Amino acid sequence: MNIILSNASNDPIYVQITQQIRSLILNGTLSSGQPLPSIRQLAKDLQISVITTKRAYEELEKEGLIDSVVGKGSFVTGVNADFVREQRMKRLEQQMLAVIKEGKALRLSLSELQQHIELLYEEGDLDI
Repeated sequence: MNIILSNASNDPIYVQITQQIRSLILNGTLSSGQPLPSIRQLAKDLQISVITTKRAYEELEKEGLIDSVVGKGSFVTGVNADFVREQRMKRLEQQMLAVIKEGKALRLSLSELQQHIELLYEEGDLDI
């Protein structure tokens, strides 16, 4: 698992870890039942406090993305397909809001913005 931490980020380290593991689960890179590194091992790998990694895992557990079993470790839960879709839709909406904001800053009409989206949707080079 490749987690990259940024000291320049405004987000606390545990949030950066949480976001990256969440993304790996939601995009299918980490699948149901797959073990995560132990809290201590991840802390050692990232050269951070065990408390920080513990907090990130606790957040993921609250979201229902991982299960922690005492003495066995932490594992990706059997993530529900509807839940994954809902989370991905939420991310899509956030990205769309950013596009709309930029479109308004460029003084594009809704029609112009829709035309750009349709063009990219139909002719864009998408790696799906």
